[in-house]
Order: sequence, then C-alpha cells, then structure tokens
Amino acid sequence: VQLQASGGGLVQAGDSLRLSCAASGRTFTNHVMGWFRQAPGEEREFVADITWNLGTTNYADSVKGRFTISRDKAKNAVDLQMNTLKPEDTAVYYCGGRRSASRNYNWWGQGTQVTVSS
Repeated sequence: VQLQASGGGLVQAGDSLRLSCAASGRTFTNHVMGWFRQAPGEEREFVADITWNLGTTNYADSVKGRFTISRDKAKNAVDLQMNTLKPEDTAVYYCGGRRSASRNYNWWGQGTQVTVSS
C-alpha cells in the first residue's frame, strides 16, 4: 500500500488549502482513512478521519467547523479541505489508513508541510 500526500504550502492566516492523499495498492473497503499532523517538538495528533464505506466523519475539536475530510472512491483518494487557517495549524500533515476493526494505523503517507503565517 502506498499513500501519497500533496497540497501543502505557505499561506496566510484566514486562507484555505486543500490536501490530497492518493492511495494505491489495495481497495479500502472496511477501512478508515485519516489525517494527522505533527508540529515541531510536538507529538503527532489526530485531525480527522472518514470511513471508506459510508463516509462517516470524525474531527478533532480544534478543526471542527473549519476542516472537511472527504473521500473519492473512483480516485481512491482522501482530501482534507482546510479553511480559515490559523498559525497554530502549522505542521506536517500525514494521511494514514487502518482497518475499521483496528485502532492502529497500518499505512502512512510521507507528509506534506503546511505553514500558516500570521
């Protein structure tokens, strides 16, 4: 399985970015795809996830109402639309995948840098 994240960049506070995670190597029926982020000196933290089958979503409180996760079954991809970005959203963003029955993520992408200036 390969996950390829893209779409990061340098933006100003209040701007938007859309991250994309292209998945290959398997189908993701009965899987959950998620986005995590890691700021310098911090641990990796959960941002959002989505069930592949039904598209049920879950968000961290810090991004609720600003970020939207979606999946495109035809493209085998998961996107993260980030609006009203804040400097504290600055981090390396990683996409990951796990089986629905597991709590552990089995696959990770390489990460994409998001930098939000004030």
